[in-house]
Amino acid sequence: MLTTTTTRVVEPHELDDALAVLDREPVNNAFVAARVRVSGLDPWRLGGEMWGWYHRGRLESLCYAGANLVPVCAGPEAVRAFAERARRQGRRCSSVVGPAGPTAALWARLEPHWGPAREVRRHQPLMVADRMPAGIRPDPYVRRVRKDEMDVLMPACVAMFTEEVGVSPLAGDGGLIYQARVAELVGAGRSFARIEDGRVVFKAEIGAVTSQACQIQGVWVAPDRRGRGLSVAGMAAVLRYALTEVSPVVSLYVNDYNTAARAAYRRVGFREVGAFMSVLF
Repeated sequence: MLTTTTTRVVEPHELDDALAVLDREPVNNAFVAARVRVSGLDPWRLGGEMWGWYHRGRLESLCYAGANLVPVCAGPEAVRAFAERARRQGRRCSSVVGPAGPTAALWARLEPHWGPAREVRRHQPLMVADRMPAGIRPDPYVRRVRKDEMDVLMPACVAMFTEEVGVSPLAGDGGLIYQARVAELVGAGRSFARIEDGRVVFKAEIGAVTSQACQIQGVWVAPDRRGRGLSVAGMAAVLRYALTEVSPVVSLYVNDYNTAARAAYRRVGFREVGAFMSVLF
């Protein structure tokens, strides 16, 4: 029997179908799901196109094509279709990121046309927590960052981004887009820090948020304060906020070579449930 498959941009009126796909893997898909739930599927509001792979007229897989290229619930056939569409369009994203299996398959097809990448991080453990850890006292000095503390927060954010990604977020547009994103998180009450003498010594944000799962990002400790337990107590404080006020499951993903961070997250109760992969340009 012949099967019919189609790949095209998902239309705004197909929102419920897209959300049904995203809800199949709420932790893996938290980043894309959060954007879709806020912005819908209109490309102007979403910040990119949402591609759909259809089997016999049914939407089965998605791929967010914006500043990041992100495969969602994509099997081998969907990955092939998304790779061909991305190849024809040409690279417009700054990274390819998502669950390790489909992202690796997508990159294998795109690398001959888009490569070489600046960096490929093939295994980034995905970790989740759904309860507070026993025996860990959350740092009482970690709190929400106020809107009038943006000048205090930004140097730490820039340092974290540069250390993590390898390039400064101030390049190109002078940091306007990055500063706007930081301000958005502060305004939403999802930026947390320990501030001492006008300086951030620990920070983290709750980035992507849905009713099913949220994602902690941007964890950073000032270099001169590392190795003193700030990350464990600080993460416990952010985890408490997230579980109490945001979502029943809290996730993050971390570079596999960052053994200190992985150990700290395990102490706070995070456990590995999978892996992500990132291709950086």
